[in-house]
Amino acid sequence: MDRNPGKGRPIAAATKLAVARCAFAVGILGTAAAQAAITDDVVKIGVLTDMSGTYADFTGQGAVIAARMAIQDFSGDRTVLGKKIELVSADHQNKADVGAERARSWIDRDKVDVITELVTTNVALAVMDVVAQKGKVALISGSASLPITNERCNANTVHWVYDSYGLAAGTAKAVVGSGKKNWYFIAADYAAGAAMMDGAAKVVVASGGKVVGSSKHPFPSSDFSSFLLSAQASKADVIALANGGQDTITAIKQAAEFGIIGSAQTLVPIVLFINDVHALGLQTAQGLTLTEGFYWNRDDKTRAWSRRFYEHAGTMPSMAHAGVYSSVLNYLRAVEKTGSDEAGAVMQYLKSTPIDDGLFKGEIRADGKFAHEMLLLEVKKPAESAEQWDYYHVRAVIPAADSALPLAQSKCPLVRQ
Repeated sequence: MDRNPGKGRPIAAATKLAVARCAFAVGILGTAAAQAAITDDVVKIGVLTDMSGTYADFTGQGAVIAARMAIQDFSGDRTVLGKKIELVSADHQNKADVGAERARSWIDRDKVDVITELVTTNVALAVMDVVAQKGKVALISGSASLPITNERCNANTVHWVYDSYGLAAGTAKAVVGSGKKNWYFIAADYAAGAAMMDGAAKVVVASGGKVVGSSKHPFPSSDFSSFLLSAQASKADVIALANGGQDTITAIKQAAEFGIIGSAQTLVPIVLFINDVHALGLQTAQGLTLTEGFYWNRDDKTRAWSRRFYEHAGTMPSMAHAGVYSSVLNYLRAVEKTGSDEAGAVMQYLKSTPIDDGLFKGEIRADGKFAHEMLLLEVKKPAESAEQWDYYHVRAVIPAADSALPLAQSKCPLVRQ
């Protein structure tokens, strides 16, 4: 206690004022909660993802399982504020028109309040526009495109797990730093491929490297021979793959057949999921450097949750699966705290409250980017793996401040420059 008579009275007064303000704030929150309502007396969550295509292994049914786990962990009786929580899911087929139409139908007919997962950039951007128009929420886990929280941002969307900037900031910077400065890109000919290549190229150049060439391949693709031959002929130190899912797996397998893996040239996938490594096998994937937002074997909390996921899915979770769980869990917490499933109230709460759910820890910024740590990983050699799915060495932890585009560089209209 401060016994200085000259200071005692101001401190007492300040304390009384703080208590009064707190009581006032509590009263306001209580009134707001009492007045708020759950629309249609149900909180309905939609998982819209790739169920059968290129990205199904690291999203697909696993995303539905992750959402179901989040609902169960939030409330054993699957309710929030005494209202039922319902889950629906659908396959967007990696088509923007299919995804947008499903989102409209869910919102207009089925009264869905939030749509999550949304792998594939064109689908994510299309659904973002729908939820913004209709006053609902989108929580994106599987897409990599930076425009989601940059020039195409909106107030109703959160980009939860990773983007092309974070992936490049980790992998490209580390590889250039190791002395491999000349890069050749093989990129999928769609928005996410272009964004990944552009983001990584900027990091390469800023780190003292150089882009010596690039090729674009159709999506999806089963034959990368011509693109790999061009990359080999370039004599680049690094052949970077700016694609995802089955395309990445196929390209890596064919690179091994062409003798690229194990040669003087280094193969670098800009985005790679643990499910991709599992499909490739450690014999083929060993030594690959990559960046992810989540690894099941990082610590006790991630291991405990992941082993539960495995019991349901028969596979360890990808970072996209972990993101669906985290986003749904924190969405429901926001509904509970605000007393409402109204998008504005939920988004305001999410952007004002630090997140720490055992899988991710960070804050959602004004642009809708969930800024959290990313992990720089190296795929283990077969002899280094202690058990199935023990695939990575964690080589570095990339702080949130370095894994997200600086707000000073943002083109998002929600960010005050």
